[in-house]
Amino acid sequence: MRFRFLAVASSIAVVTLCIVPKATGQINLLPNLLIPTSSNNESENRVVNGWVYLDGRRLFQLAAARATLAERLENVQQNLNEASRGYFESSATEPKVEFRVLNGLPVIYLNNRYLMTVTSNDAALLQVDLQTAANQITQILRDDLIQAKQERSRDFLIHQGFIALGIGASVFIVSWAIHSWECRLKRKALQSTIPAPSEAPISTQLKQQQHKNIKEVRRRLFQLAHTGAWGSGAFVILGLFPYTRMLQVIILRAAQIPFALGIVVLGTYVVIRFSYALIDRFTSVIVSSSLLNPETPERLQLRVSTISGVTKSIITIIWVGVGILLTLISLGIDIVPLVAGVSVVGVAVSLASQNLIKDAINGFLIILEDQYALGDVIALNNVSGLVENMNLRITQIRDAEGRLITIPNSEIKIVANLSSRWSRADLSVPVAYNTDISQALKLIETVAVDMDLDPAWQAQIIETPKVLGVDNFGERGLIIRVWIKTQPLKQWDVAREFRRRLKIAFDKAGISIPIPQQAIWINDGQTLNSK
Repeated sequence: MRFRFLAVASSIAVVTLCIVPKATGQINLLPNLLIPTSSNNESENRVVNGWVYLDGRRLFQLAAARATLAERLENVQQNLNEASRGYFESSATEPKVEFRVLNGLPVIYLNNRYLMTVTSNDAALLQVDLQTAANQITQILRDDLIQAKQERSRDFLIHQGFIALGIGASVFIVSWAIHSWECRLKRKALQSTIPAPSEAPISTQLKQQQHKNIKEVRRRLFQLAHTGAWGSGAFVILGLFPYTRMLQVIILRAAQIPFALGIVVLGTYVVIRFSYALIDRFTSVIVSSSLLNPETPERLQLRVSTISGVTKSIITIIWVGVGILLTLISLGIDIVPLVAGVSVVGVAVSLASQNLIKDAINGFLIILEDQYALGDVIALNNVSGLVENMNLRITQIRDAEGRLITIPNSEIKIVANLSSRWSRADLSVPVAYNTDISQALKLIETVAVDMDLDPAWQAQIIETPKVLGVDNFGERGLIIRVWIKTQPLKQWDVAREFRRRLKIAFDKAGISIPIPQQAIWINDGQTLNSK
């Protein structure tokens, strides 16, 4: 597929080069669009230069002080446009371009209309004397005006029209080929995303994420290819005709910075999504290897999701930083002093924010040692809940009341993970003191075994439930302890279902679950009888 893409790109380049006429080939597609070519911090008296255009083509350069160059260029350009318009409307085959010496300076006239005065700065720019500079500018004007009038002839315009149609047809064919290629890749990607029957769920999830990211990268690249094909075709067509060629310069002037910024933003986005795909691919390879085989599928999914999420966050920060630097470069900002300043500020900030460094180090160790992961239920710092978000700096958990609690990683010392690898439903079952304890223990064990054999709950219960026996003599009666080992986060569901079944069994067997009772002794019986 890569070779096909290169072939398509090469065909676009060949077609473009073959169909560009000679007149268009003289255009520099990246002209010096900024009139002052020196840096902004230079003095206003510094001599700078700029171009004079005819039908979007560069003719010659003028030089003047920064403060006066823009005005001079505008005056010369306006004089040239007015004089050339008269020449194009006349029947003369050649323009009358000459220069006369007035006050020691050559003055150029076009069809007896004043055009410009050649200055010593112009001669210095051409590295010749004043008269030679005037001769060169005069010759350039004469040749380009003759060519410009020829380009306005009917035969030339018809010829260029056919070329424009050819370019349009070529762009349409290339765009259709790109669209067809995109459709084929979509069909192949859809077939490749069907999971194999023997694949683990986490491997299937990682492959789906990888295909999703690759699909997004491919979609953006194809959008860029379509835009580039049509945009390039339209841009070349504008250069075919003298009436529209100036639009090329206007487009470049207006779109130079937005185009550069758009390329940087799109490139950063594509690189980030491609990095996500590589991370998913690398994680999938680790899962397929024997490094994490001792992990249960549920625990493996939680751990992989956490590592993948944190890694993607770090990669995003890195590429966004690179994108910002490239944006500054595209805007013409010197980033060397900026990077040096940022490094100094970074050292100062690192010294002043030691807690952030501690958070990052502790967060890295939490992820590396698998103390907990996204989706775990943990208890720490007198709070407990479900881990909803975590990174190198903070851990966010949602407690039973729905509150989102944020804890810096440096504050996490002791963690109780209630869902790591397996969980346990710890049940204390009270029975009345007058109950036949052997019957009660046998009934509890029967209910636990029946629930373990139930297909609806068999997958959630890891081991046969254990009835530990009478654990305590409580205020309400005897306390019987039951342990049920379950899958992570399933202990509460299993415990609720076990209590429901046990209540039904107790009611059928006539075993009562005691309620708090209180005995009152009255010593003064006479007072009670009198009442």
